[in-house]
Amino acid sequence: MRIGNRDFDENRTHIMGILNVTPDSFSDGGRYNEMDAALFHAEKMIKEGAAVIDVGGESTRPGFAPVSAEEEQARILPVIAKIKSEFDIPVSADTYKASTAGLAIEAGADLINDVWGLLRDEEMGRVIANSGVACCLMHNRKEHDYRDFSVDFWEDLKDIQRRAEGFGIAGDKIILDPGVGFQKDTAENLWVIKNLDGMRKLGMPWLLGCSRKSVIGNTLDLPVEERLEGTLVTTVLAVLNGAMFVRVHDVKENLRACLMAEAVKNAKI
Repeated sequence: MRIGNRDFDENRTHIMGILNVTPDSFSDGGRYNEMDAALFHAEKMIKEGAAVIDVGGESTRPGFAPVSAEEEQARILPVIAKIKSEFDIPVSADTYKASTAGLAIEAGADLINDVWGLLRDEEMGRVIANSGVACCLMHNRKEHDYRDFSVDFWEDLKDIQRRAEGFGIAGDKIILDPGVGFQKDTAENLWVIKNLDGMRKLGMPWLLGCSRKSVIGNTLDLPVEERLEGTLVTTVLAVLNGAMFVRVHDVKENLRACLMAEAVKNAKI
């Protein structure tokens, strides 16, 4: 898959580094919402092995306060443009708003990461299709209203594929995300992580985003700053089940976990 000016091997697991330029993200809110701090952290993640930097301007933590498109754009557009001017790395814009996505692409974004899987803004599919950039489309629901989670979950993901294709988004530009932490309780999140082999069966590149999330905190009874080991377990499972990306806060540690898991996965004698 080509993202920006780079070709990514779909048989390897790459690191997407999280850069939240928000005051209220669940893990690192307020740490990188100034330009110098954002650029310093982006550079640190690149040096540690991030293959893509994902820039977000609105928290999606439980109970988050939505921000206007204008506020989101003021937060992320200058950062995206500056990263693209300073570093040779693909940049993702984490947004579900079509207007923000369009301006982010103009600012240099190479990928749109839509946590609503084209459901929230009906213009998003057209913006992505017309631009030709890659996209990551996540499983989500407006309500926690499953009849049979183990059936509905997979059908929802297939619907995302069909929706994207209906907009004319090229199949080689789509990454799917099972949406750990979004309209799922802890048991459902654990079931998704347990059944990641099903993502491979969908026949599309996919991304796992579990970094520091509540499923880890609830399972281990740990605060957000102590969830690295739990995150690394999910990263190893992602590698063993063929994920193309893991979206993480701690780049160095997760890259090492990826490389070790890949060595075991590909071991031959």
